Amino acid sequence: MADTKQIREITIYLAIIIIGIIAAQHMNVVVSGSMEPVFYRGDIVLVEKANFLGINEFNPEDVEKGDIVIYNANWFPDPVIHRVVGTGTAQNGTKYYIIKGDNNAVPDPAVVYPSQITARVITIGNQPLFIPRVGYITLWIRGL
Repeated sequence: MADTKQIREITIYLAIIIIGIIAAQHMNVVVSGSMEPVFYRGDIVLVEKANFLGINEFNPEDVEKGDIVIYNANWFPDPVIHRVVGTGTAQNGTKYYIIKGDNNAVPDPAVVYPSQITARVITIGNQPLFIPRVGYITLWIRGL
């Protein structure tokens, strides 16, 4: 009888750990004020991944104007979270995005290709999902 109880308890603990790891991979801490007043430094945004363990939760080619995305910038060492403000097509037929922080005066210094986009902020209606200020702990630990 005790063996069954122990196995069930271990199974529950493992499930909690796995769920926590998956949930953590779908959260991103805002590190600057470039998206104010939508997000503030220390907010945690909930995202869907372009590739999560081989699962495509969304297609970066389908990103639209107004979407908030996380991408690997060629002008900044860390991933950037900003809004798509325009789209275009290069001469070779490749789609690209013009991206800008809501609180920035000008768009980001380089266009962004779908291959650079790693995540998109989850929205309900036009409201992005986020947890206010909880990410300050992470910023403090990282020294940001």
